[in-house]
Amino acid sequence: MTQNLTSPDATPASRLAFGTMQFGGAADEGQSRAMFDACIEAGLNHFDTAYVYTDGEAETLLGRFAAPLRERLIIATKAGYLGGAGRDNLIKQFDISRQRLGMDHVDILYLHRFDPDTDLNETMETFASLRDAGKITYMGLSNFAAWQVMKAAAIAARFDLPVSILQPMYNLVKRQAEVEILPMCQSEGIAVAPYSPLAGGLLTGKYASGGTGRLTENDRYAARYGQDWMHKAASGLSEIAAELGVSPATLAAAWAAHHPAAPMPILSARSTAQLQPSLDAISFDMDDALRARLSALSPAPPPATDRLEEA
Repeated sequence: MTQNLTSPDATPASRLAFGTMQFGGAADEGQSRAMFDACIEAGLNHFDTAYVYTDGEAETLLGRFAAPLRERLIIATKAGYLGGAGRDNLIKQFDISRQRLGMDHVDILYLHRFDPDTDLNETMETFASLRDAGKITYMGLSNFAAWQVMKAAAIAARFDLPVSILQPMYNLVKRQAEVEILPMCQSEGIAVAPYSPLAGGLLTGKYASGGTGRLTENDRYAARYGQDWMHKAASGLSEIAAELGVSPATLAAAWAAHHPAAPMPILSARSTAQLQPSLDAISFDMDDALRARLSALSPAPPPATDRLEEA
C-alpha cells in the first residue's frame, strides 16, 4: 500500500501538487501569490520547491505565502542538486532552505539527484538524523533510477528510514517511468509526485500556434522535447481536447494522475491563466478508455527485459 502523506495536522496530501520553480523568476511576487491562492482555493495542499530554484526566491516566497496555513500544508524542498549528497553539504543547504522558508520543520526533504561519488550510508544517515531531530517527516528521492531507489531503501532501512516518496519525470511523451519506476512504487508502497506533466508546455498546444516558453527559451528543454513524434503527439492531444471541449493541459495533467500507482503530478505555471487548465484536471473525469486513447498517441516504452512478446 502506498504511504499516505499527511500535513502536520494530519490533512491528507491532495491528488495534485504545485511546483514553485517559477516563483521569483518567470513569475513575480504578485503572480506567484495569485497562483498559490488559486491552488489553495482548488484544494491543493502539497507544495514543492528546492534549494536551487530561482536563487532562493522560490523558497522565500513560498514560506511567506504558506505561513498562515502551515499546519494543513505539505511543504517539500530538495537539497543536493549542487555540491553532492555528503552530510555537510546537505545540512548546509537544508539549513538555508529552512531559513528562507521560515520553517523549523519541512514535511518532505528530497535528495535532488543521485550522487555516485558519495557513500549512500552517509547520505541516508544524514536524512535519518534530520528525521530524528524533528526537522523532516518524510525522506524523498528525485531523479533516481529504480535500482538507485532500491539501493537507497536497503541502506535507509538500517536507520529505520523509509523512502516515502519519489519524484520522477512523467508525462505523455516521457513515459520511461512506466517501465520500472511506477511499478516499483506500487510494489514498495512509495508515493509518487512526478514533475513536468505538461512536458515543458509542449502538451498545452501553445508551441504549435507560435507560442513561447521553456521549449523556445531553454536549450535543455528544447533538446528534451525536440523529437518530431513528440510534437505530433501534442497535436493529437490538442485534437482530442478540442473534440471534448477541454484544454489539452487538463487532459495532460489528468492523464499523468490516472495511473495505477496514483501519482500526484506537480503542476507549474507562470500565471494563474496558465495554471487554471491544469487545476481543472482535479474535477476532470478521466476514465480508462480515454487514458488508453491518449496513451496511443505516444510509443509505450519497452519492458525492462526488452522481451516485447511479453509486454
